[in-house]
Amino acid sequence: MAGGVNPKDILGQTKVSLSKVPTAAIIYEALAMVDGAKKYGPFNWRKNKVIASIYVDACLRHVGSWFDGEEIATDSLVHHLGHARACLGILIDALETGNLDDDRPPSGPAARLLEESVVKDLSIPEDVSTEECHERPSSVLSDLAD
Repeated sequence: MAGGVNPKDILGQTKVSLSKVPTAAIIYEALAMVDGAKKYGPFNWRKNKVIASIYVDACLRHVGSWFDGEEIATDSLVHHLGHARACLGILIDALETGNLDDDRPPSGPAARLLEESVVKDLSIPEDVSTEECHERPSSVLSDLAD
């Protein structure tokens, strides 16, 4: 079939391309999922409702720990970013299977504030120390409103 087009290629191009997800990210998440499966059983979140805030809190703790300089969770020896992805994966699965206990608060102004907030220049001038920056009484949002 030289020069021809494989019919599978035509159909395959219309499907979601899972190969666009970085393999390293999949591996990190899989390691966290294996850790969770050992502790709680595989796919345990499908047996009972998933409380959204529990997984959001866990995700934020893992991202915060990583952002603060800790790569590996001390209790599991798995990368914090893998745990964060696992939390989000479970939330998405629970959402799509109808197994999510959506305990989010009523909608607030965050989306609007993010849309409206444009950071012009928050770089620290060379003649200002980091300590002085922490002493500034006004908030970033109030500075942006001016």
